[in-house]
Amino acid sequence: MSVITELIRQEQDGTISFGNYEAASKQKLADFEVDGDLYYIKTYREITRVEKNGSLLLESIPGCTVHHFANDGYRVTFSLETYRDTTVTLELESDREYKIFMDDEEVDKVKANLAGKVTFSTEAIEQSIQIRIEKI
Repeated sequence: MSVITELIRQEQDGTISFGNYEAASKQKLADFEVDGDLYYIKTYREITRVEKNGSLLLESIPGCTVHHFANDGYRVTFSLETYRDTTVTLELESDREYKIFMDDEEVDKVKANLAGKVTFSTEAIEQSIQIRIEKI
């Protein structure tokens, strides 16, 4: 896989892909529309942040590339590429518990805070990591 040179795009399967962790300086794109929702992205080597309708969707420190991001209300799925250990924050449903899977292996159970934030970390590897987050 590779970085998203257009910063964000809708895939044929209806998911979205976004992020360019290879960019040396900040790149931004506002008002990218998918199914009536507006997305804002800021991405570069140090951070990738995506908002959907003004609310946080995903943030990674350092930056990353996300492929095929989908959220059906019960499960969030995507693949993640990065160049070093990364902390990822998602805004989900507040005060709910979630299981986090990486490459189909359960790695953690977390409870979203009152703002709905769920945070986890990944180790840098040379291939993409498949992430799945499910409500308990």
